[in-house]
Amino acid sequence: MEMALTNKTALVTGSTRGIGKAIALELAKEGVHVLINGRNQEAVQQTVEEIKAKYPSTSPQNAAADLTNKEQMETLCQQFPSIDILVNNMGIYEIKQYEHVDDEGWETYFRTNVLAANGLVRCYLPTMLSQNFGRILFIASEEAVMPSGLMPHYAATKSMLLSLAKSLSKLTAGAEVTVNTILPGPTLSENVAQIIEGMFMDEEPSLSFSEKEKKFMASNVPHSEIQRFIRPEEIGRLAAFMCSPHASAFKGSPIRMDGGIVPTIF
Repeated sequence: MEMALTNKTALVTGSTRGIGKAIALELAKEGVHVLINGRNQEAVQQTVEEIKAKYPSTSPQNAAADLTNKEQMETLCQQFPSIDILVNNMGIYEIKQYEHVDDEGWETYFRTNVLAANGLVRCYLPTMLSQNFGRILFIASEEAVMPSGLMPHYAATKSMLLSLAKSLSKLTAGAEVTVNTILPGPTLSENVAQIIEGMFMDEEPSLSFSEKEKKFMASNVPHSEIQRFIRPEEIGRLAAFMCSPHASAFKGSPIRMDGGIVPTIF
């Protein structure tokens, strides 16, 4: 499906690996000029060069910045004052019991997973409204609607993104600007792949990765209907569609790609 995104400009936060990088690659595949963001200058530039080599008709750019730092965010907004697409993907997570998360931990998660994303919206939404086109996409998690209890601080911030997206969407009434949220289920990031490989290294080293993945899912996520991890590129393709003109009827919508892990209808 042709996405009608050629020559649009997109900022994808946290786009040097995992879901963010997959989204950046899919957008570039559709002819989007992607601004690659991360805190590590070298990793950002490496991703820029990779996209430039793979999709030479596009012009990816280095947008390295620590978005939890107000000054660095303001500098980035000044450097790139107008974009068509904002994908707020950057986020942190960890498994940690509630009683072990102190106030500093809560503040760090709130600042990273919510305030940084909101700051970029404040920067770019007015321009999107004035040009009558824009796509704002938050990347949340199934934890936003089905908290496991294993990471309460993470789940709370992801739930906040759903509410924020709905509130922001109200501001776009009548405009060709949308604000939506994707809720991925368990996804095969680089870190997850390493964890799975390590779990079976000593006991069953001859197993293929696919076999290890199936055993892991059966033991740890038995309620997943696909019984495998979602691939980042699958989320990337969904994100590219949600950023396209074809998705103009989605307004303030939470879009679940959870592999059937959430047992509720809504």
